[in-house]
Amino acid sequence: MKRMPIVFLVATFVLSPSYPAEAQNQPTIRKIGFLGSAAMGFILSYEGFRRRLRELGYAEGHNLVIEYRTAEDPPRLLELANELVREKVEVIVAGGGPAARSAKDATNMIPIVFTTSGDPVEAGFVDSIARPGRNMTGLSWLSFELVGKRLELLKEAVPRVSRVAILSNPQHPGEQRELRETQSSARAMGMTLDYQQTRTKAELDAAYEAISKQNVNGLLVFPEAVTLANRMGIVDFATKRRLPSMFGWKEYVEAGGLLSYGPNLDEAYRRIAVYVDKILKGAKPANLPVEQPKKFELVINLKTAKQIGVTIPPNVLARADRVIR
Repeated sequence: MKRMPIVFLVATFVLSPSYPAEAQNQPTIRKIGFLGSAAMGFILSYEGFRRRLRELGYAEGHNLVIEYRTAEDPPRLLELANELVREKVEVIVAGGGPAARSAKDATNMIPIVFTTSGDPVEAGFVDSIARPGRNMTGLSWLSFELVGKRLELLKEAVPRVSRVAILSNPQHPGEQRELRETQSSARAMGMTLDYQQTRTKAELDAAYEAISKQNVNGLLVFPEAVTLANRMGIVDFATKRRLPSMFGWKEYVEAGGLLSYGPNLDEAYRRIAVYVDKILKGAKPANLPVEQPKKFELVINLKTAKQIGVTIPPNVLARADRVIR
């Protein structure tokens, strides 16, 4: 009888250290939010983001939880951003200008890492490119600096192009500057522009009808969530009208557009993962400069060229980073 307390104490002494040891072996679970368009192009980009996080030591279901919030309708993004705030995520990744604006409106405390094709300073996301100064940082694709090059490439590929229809969402952050730069470049090249607002699918359908009544012979589509989500319809319209088309991202050309010139979305989201890693390790968004793309890709779809009766000059083909045959 006297042995029982002794055995109990020994067992307790032997077993008790195992509990803190198990606790010490449990990984620290980090929680981030991902807010963006449900357009397929951004969904494809998520995978590049995930792969880079895995390379940096984060694994969903082990030491990382990602709360995904996506919407086809941009106005819903603010509601979803507020959900992420209530979830107490440590970082919000905002894919695209509308998502970045919604995240900004939802919180000025949680770090936000964005991608945007517009000017993040003009959009009010950061104080400057070098010193963001707030709870936001990320990547700018500088579409407003590329529009001149896009028009130039479209003209080189199809010299007869002189009047170009533009599809653009006026609510997209930075769109107005992008439009001004496009107008300036068009004037310098002696080209005429026909501007069409495309905030919704209904406006896109109305734009098709309006363009069909105009004597346009080219199409320029600003890269953003609404046009990306509806890219199949856009390229179908352009093909039927035999309109040479220029886009900002390769995803449009993979869907059947003629040309694209811009950054690689997959690589951009890999860079976003690096920002998230730095912030989770203690860096402040205010001190992380906004990055800009170091490389732009020219993608040409020769299948589409054949369908619309266009022959791409050899000097333009030689400059392509990728040719779809």
